[in-house]
Amino acid sequence: MATINDNNDIYSQNYGNNPGLPGSYKPFTSPYLNFDPGYVPVNQPEFIFLDGNNKQRGRFELAFGQIGGSCMAGAAIGGATGFYNGFKATTLAGETGKLRQTQILNHIMKKGSATANTLGSIAVIYSAFGVILSWARGTDDDLNTMAAATATGCLYKSSAGLRKCGMGAAVGLGLSAAFALWNSKDKLAQLTQFNPAER
Repeated sequence: MATINDNNDIYSQNYGNNPGLPGSYKPFTSPYLNFDPGYVPVNQPEFIFLDGNNKQRGRFELAFGQIGGSCMAGAAIGGATGFYNGFKATTLAGETGKLRQTQILNHIMKKGSATANTLGSIAVIYSAFGVILSWARGTDDDLNTMAAATATGCLYKSSAGLRKCGMGAAVGLGLSAAFALWNSKDKLAQLTQFNPAER
């Protein structure tokens, strides 16, 4: 009785040993295919993109994750802060039992929702500016990031006066510049290693 790996196998007799597979294993090939599956490379999953589109997500696609992540991060940070404040306040007030649990939960919910709302609002404004700038300039680079962050800080603090507005813009510019430098650390490393004498 013939087996798949026998030399007289009618399904694989036209193929020699595959150098890409260990040992003397001879891959099984279907008589209905005109190629050996053993020679097909195993690559990362392929994604289908429209003609002319970049093979990466744009500002609009990233906005949803940024907004959701900011809300969840704000809820977590605010919840932790509220728990600390509630635990401290109830300890100083000498509250115990159900009353203390209720007060701590109130602090957690109030602080968590407020922080989530704040970070979510900032993320929405930043994403909106980023999408608009990316659409207007036709490209997505660090300049869009810095401009969007600066405009976000300025708009978010615009109701608090001109001085607060300028401070918000400065904070946004500083954070975005730090992110841009961190994101371009490979390019900066190449510039520091550049030697004009080698040209």
